[in-house]
Amino acid sequence: MPLFVILLCFTFTLARSTGDVTDFVFNGFAGANLTVDDSATVTPDGVLVLTNGTYLMKGHGVYPSPLHFHSPPPSAVGGTVLSFSTTFVFVILSEYADFSSYGIAFFVAPTNDFTATLPSQYMGLFNTTDVGNATNHIFAVELDTVLDVEFGDIDSNHVGINIDGLRSLTAAPAAYYDDDAGSGGELRNMTLISGEAMQVWVDYDGTTTELNVTLAPLRVPKPKRPLLSHAVDLSNVITATSYVGFASSLGSMSSRHCILGWSLSLNNGSAPSLDYSKLPNPPVAANGNGWSKTVVEAVVPIAIVVAIAVVTGAFVFALRRVKYAELREEWEDEFGPRRFSYKDLYHATDGFADTHLLGVGGFGKVYKGVLLLLPSASTATLEVAVKKVSHDSRQGVRKFVAEIMTIGRLQHRDLVRLLGYCRRRDELLLVYEYMPNGSLDRFLYDRDDRNLKAADAALDWSKRFRIIKDVALGLYYLHNSCEQVIVHRDVKASNVLLDDKMSGHLGEFGLARLHDHDANPRTTRLVGTIGYLTPELARTSKATPLTDVFAFGVFILEVTWGVRRR
Repeated sequence: MPLFVILLCFTFTLARSTGDVTDFVFNGFAGANLTVDDSATVTPDGVLVLTNGTYLMKGHGVYPSPLHFHSPPPSAVGGTVLSFSTTFVFVILSEYADFSSYGIAFFVAPTNDFTATLPSQYMGLFNTTDVGNATNHIFAVELDTVLDVEFGDIDSNHVGINIDGLRSLTAAPAAYYDDDAGSGGELRNMTLISGEAMQVWVDYDGTTTELNVTLAPLRVPKPKRPLLSHAVDLSNVITATSYVGFASSLGSMSSRHCILGWSLSLNNGSAPSLDYSKLPNPPVAANGNGWSKTVVEAVVPIAIVVAIAVVTGAFVFALRRVKYAELREEWEDEFGPRRFSYKDLYHATDGFADTHLLGVGGFGKVYKGVLLLLPSASTATLEVAVKKVSHDSRQGVRKFVAEIMTIGRLQHRDLVRLLGYCRRRDELLLVYEYMPNGSLDRFLYDRDDRNLKAADAALDWSKRFRIIKDVALGLYYLHNSCEQVIVHRDVKASNVLLDDKMSGHLGEFGLARLHDHDANPRTTRLVGTIGYLTPELARTSKATPLTDVFAFGVFILEVTWGVRRR
């Protein structure tokens, strides 16, 4: 009998051998055995930096060994998930006070390989094909700083509980209950992108299946009342052996997402407390290039040598400087990293070669370009469309850039995203995301006899209906879901661009104007395309959302009949 007991205990030990660590504490990550990828790094003083400010990048920090989340006997899914508790301290540094590029997610996942995932709204956890699939087996708590209509976000500053996707089971604006304010605590709002360190607690009870998420400023004791409390059985979500860690990503706005400390307990009560005195200091405000002091000190001697070489070759350098000269004024500083260098755009388009020309519109030529996201990584590229717009009014271009950058901060899947701009001499260069299938009118009208059947197959009735729906959703977002009403003023087939899946994206905001909700739109000169303008617009010159609705009706006829409006 004693031998049987010994064998039974030995068997149980083997069953728990995978992921045998049930408690850990990181008061900073200097020297920690942590798996990081993509843009994620650990600074010399121990800060886990998930994103370093580089556009359209993602980063992960993962505990290196999988943990055993199921009670014996283990099973792939369906077994009882053990109770677990974790806490971490984070800080988000944004280039703007009121805007940021997505947030941070704590996750439990069956893998630590996120190669196939996407940045931007997919948080580095999913892609366009697997988001929302039950086969993901991913549990996450998101600290989201972007309002994404596609996934039903409540605002641009919230905490949510997610299962296998980005649509939260439950969410609440970032806040905490102040226990010092009386019984039950008083709810106090928090701003995730304030640049201040904050602490999160995630507690799951495997017996009652109750999940609690609590938020508070750093050094404030854990509030008695959680921000989120939700009953959810994770037995069919979390696999027997799973990885734990953090994910973050950037879109077209620069931010840095940092973790200062982390602890976790699996089936062993509350997560161990963090020692605040040992936590590293948060990084300083993002400078756009992510260089540390150590790197600068190493670069300075090299820079001196380079400076001598530059002086020797001053004439050649001067010629190159004239070639890539840009126009920059003080008022542009507020747009910061959203401005691209002319040199990068010049090389991306091979000197704006005719072979890269995508088309010519009313405002100028459009070129295809390939930007290097990281100078040292030739494989990290981004396809863009660069529009060259002529301008000759200093006051006018300042107003135009301000409006175009405001619109560029919008995030919606049915709008062509504006990534940034550049100014050079009498030119304004706008950088958009690239749409492989070009504009819709090319499929409707530019069809010779040889390509007629191919065009009809590419644009069958189901695709036409979906494109109409895409444009409708984009217009609805512009008219109803922004702080200010945005009137497009030039809705037509040539301003609808198609991605690789033939989904429609509304573009060409060159004529767009903004005004407050319920306010009278200011009078402007008559702009737009003849055939799409409302009859009264010629008399009043006042564009409203109804102006877009009229043009949208003409657009529907255009797509349905395949006949150009004249």
